[in-house]
Amino acid sequence: MNDAAPTGDGTPPRRDERLYRLQRRLADFAAARDWAPYHTPKNLAVALSVEAAELVEIFQWLTPEQSAAVMEKPESAHRVADEVADVMAYLLQFCEVVGVDVLDALAAKIERNEHRFPVTGTSTPDRHSSE
Repeated sequence: MNDAAPTGDGTPPRRDERLYRLQRRLADFAAARDWAPYHTPKNLAVALSVEAAELVEIFQWLTPEQSAAVMEKPESAHRVADEVADVMAYLLQFCEVVGVDVLDALAAKIERNEHRFPVTGTSTPDRHSSE
């Protein structure tokens, strides 16, 4: 299945439609293998954390300059892309199981952060959006 395939009228799918196609494909993949008993919110959250840690591991001992250049080398770029895909896959599966629309949740979070951290013309290095 090509998730970037044109829609019925020949137009390319919108990005959100493509995301939902991929999410459905992941759900179908798990269902075909009878993995539902293992795809609990806890297990998927743990797997997501492990995959995120594997992404962090790529950058762990790099200098800021080295980390900025990591995508210039095919081997490390491939590793980064693989780990990003793993993180995204587990995030989408988690959202499917708990009933969170990932794009709606992200849009709402950005809106809250825009209100929490208004543009003031000066930076505030002591505050971060994760607070």
